[in-house]
Amino acid sequence: MIDSSGYVMSADKQVVRIENGLVVDVDKQFAPLHFINGKDFTSWLEGRAIDSHRANSRLLKKVLRLANRDDANTALAVNAVTITDNYWFKADGENLTWTEVKFNENVFDNLALKGDPDSFSQKPSRTPELTNIGSFEKCWRLINGDWWMYKSGNDNQIFSELFIYHLGKELGFNMAKYEYDNGYVKTKDFTDGKVNFEPIGSVMGDNEDYSDNFNYFMTLSKDIAVDYLKMLYLDSICYNMDRHTNNYGLLRNIETGKVISLAPNYDNNIALIANGYPKDVSRKKDGILRFFFEFLDSNGTARELFKTIDIPVITKGMIAECISKIPVKAESDFIIKFVLNGQEKIKNM
Repeated sequence: MIDSSGYVMSADKQVVRIENGLVVDVDKQFAPLHFINGKDFTSWLEGRAIDSHRANSRLLKKVLRLANRDDANTALAVNAVTITDNYWFKADGENLTWTEVKFNENVFDNLALKGDPDSFSQKPSRTPELTNIGSFEKCWRLINGDWWMYKSGNDNQIFSELFIYHLGKELGFNMAKYEYDNGYVKTKDFTDGKVNFEPIGSVMGDNEDYSDNFNYFMTLSKDIAVDYLKMLYLDSICYNMDRHTNNYGLLRNIETGKVISLAPNYDNNIALIANGYPKDVSRKKDGILRFFFEFLDSNGTARELFKTIDIPVITKGMIAECISKIPVKAESDFIIKFVLNGQEKIKNM
């Protein structure tokens, strides 16, 4: 356990008091949902740290001369600051402000993304890479005042990420913006420093159960629950195998602490053909569709709400148009049949 004392901050507001590593006071209006839900300080830090299994994570820690390389201390090395929210840790005795700790540059982007050996010539400095979570090699880059995350992947993973983004936009769903850039996918920070993103794991832990998540979202608002159903629909027709509680969540108003909406749909690179082409294009025994059907069958509220959602019909032309926007090759006929068969199965449900 981390035995530090100080405050978890929201910008320059003290929102959680920590004494010797223990949570002793929580501002339930402004504190991270993690603490509002009674969770501890060390696990909050660990959840903000770069995945230690990434090869370039080890290189980053080496070049930055980190003495303590466990997850909690890795996050503390940059005051637990991330790009996608304004929470951070201010230890007792530190005279720091939000302006001083938030990230304004990143000279270790190439090291984090592709293990660039020239990065070892850079002097250690504050970098958002120590709190850039996820299992794929990635980095943050500041472009014309906006933060963009670049992520590596093979052609199938890159195609899947971009295709699902374009299809979601065609359907009118709220999607995080994705683009192709010289062999990588990049996505713009959807918080833009104006809202806080909170992964739903802060509330649900590792519980991915559709009904449990839906029921929680219904306690917040019907609109949030509807957006969650739309996300599950897109996951189902596009065979997303990796929807977990750290790749969807909520946006909160920084000034009021109020939950605004579900975050835009993002992180779809382990879907569709990412791990190869599924053998059953007909989708007669499709496990991902079965999960969705079982959920709607067991949760009457979700089933009736889903019926009211006006989702445009996906057409062959719509899919072909999405594919044409992606500069990575894939088997178009398979993609068209696979997605349309998924849509038909849900329609006939």
